[in-house]
Amino acid sequence: MAHSAIVIGAGPNGLTAAAFLARRGVNVTVYEQASQVGGSARTDTIFGAGTISDVGAAAHPFAVGSPAFRELDLESHGLKWVFHRYPLAHPLDGRDSVLLHQDLQLTAEQFGVDAAAWRWLHGPISSHPLQDLSNVTGPLLRIPPHPLSMARFGARALLPAATTARLLFRTEGAKALFIGSAAHSMLPLGHLFTSGFGALFGGLGQSLGWPVARGGTGEIINALVLRLTAMGVQIHTNNAVTDLRELPAADVVLLDLTPAQILRLRGTNISRRYAYFLRRWKYGPGVFKVDYLLDGPIPWQDERTVHAGTVHVGGSFAEVVESERDLGRGKLSSTPFVMLAQPSSVDPLRAPKGQHMIWAYAHVPVGCTAPVGTLIDAQIERFAPGFRDRILARREMSPQALESWNPNLVGGDIGGGSLRGMQQVFRPTPTLRPYNTGVPGLYVCSSSTPPGAGVHGMAGWNAAAAALRDLGAA
Repeated sequence: MAHSAIVIGAGPNGLTAAAFLARRGVNVTVYEQASQVGGSARTDTIFGAGTISDVGAAAHPFAVGSPAFRELDLESHGLKWVFHRYPLAHPLDGRDSVLLHQDLQLTAEQFGVDAAAWRWLHGPISSHPLQDLSNVTGPLLRIPPHPLSMARFGARALLPAATTARLLFRTEGAKALFIGSAAHSMLPLGHLFTSGFGALFGGLGQSLGWPVARGGTGEIINALVLRLTAMGVQIHTNNAVTDLRELPAADVVLLDLTPAQILRLRGTNISRRYAYFLRRWKYGPGVFKVDYLLDGPIPWQDERTVHAGTVHVGGSFAEVVESERDLGRGKLSSTPFVMLAQPSSVDPLRAPKGQHMIWAYAHVPVGCTAPVGTLIDAQIERFAPGFRDRILARREMSPQALESWNPNLVGGDIGGGSLRGMQQVFRPTPTLRPYNTGVPGLYVCSSSTPPGAGVHGMAGWNAAAAALRDLGAA
């Protein structure tokens, strides 16, 4: 008789967990409280027909190389990746933007005296990106599948990003391009291991790229759903689960939920010790997001920036370090670090002809209620004079609005919990079995488990593998 499984939460991790189990003969049912599956990987027509916006993630260096997505072969279910000329650009005041090419040598050449150091830092990842993704998309406390690659990465990841930039680079361009990638950690850039984020994001961009999904990030979800449907997985939307005892019997249950939602869920039977650690879980800074419909491309001072998929709008190396330091202190910078995506420059499906769909978000402190949208506008206008004149429509989403849209985004935290301190290693509790709750048959598969945030499905993949191992042992 086949085993049975229930997955609660239909974000990328929940759907990937369902796919892993279904491919191995488990009967799987998925429950999702929203009317649409996808979690933070949903796409919406917020400004009417013909306008497609990624409400959450837009550029996907992890998705295109995800071991789970590659094994599921989502491209055979309609997913198409589209690549910009440059994965990333970083504008600077009074000079040309710094550009990340999908080529290590081309990127390094623009840095002159820093070219060799740039190649040393990013070369190992750019040469073996799939090995490094296999290493970093599982628990850190394990024997990695590629130990030598992990050792090379570890040597580059240990130091704070600000320290690495100062030690390795002499040019402002190299420092700024590296520190912007490191800021994806949403940690103060003097924090240990933040160099790993800079090296990894940069290395992936210079090899696999930072592509967008043609037609929106929701197409990744659509491909997953087609895969699941073909395997007989049942998906129930508009179905909020508040008590596990009300569900049909199943051999395993996987929760695509963060600690706050798990604690509210009845019938889990988790131990007091496990609940204690869940209550101590710290959520990180939030984001404040703005979607824009423009009557043309952003008028960047350096016109090449139009051809970048992602733009880090934060100014100099010192400014980015300072704004992220303010973030760690609970202070909102007057010039916040802004991440901007402009997918419509390569994907004509995103907006009517001649128009462009853009989104941008700023990192904001925990509990921030300030109207950050005007600061985001000002940061873009700073490097693209006339930007405001191009705006046909805009929509703001505060951290509170993001949490209302997706309850896993507690306080606007898009990472499932802070990476400060030991939470970078132990997610969500101090254990060598991060997906197990201690209750037989009950597992966690959200971004609050390794490897954390991102549209890659690997938390779900790893949790499902742990569940299947336990079923085999049983």
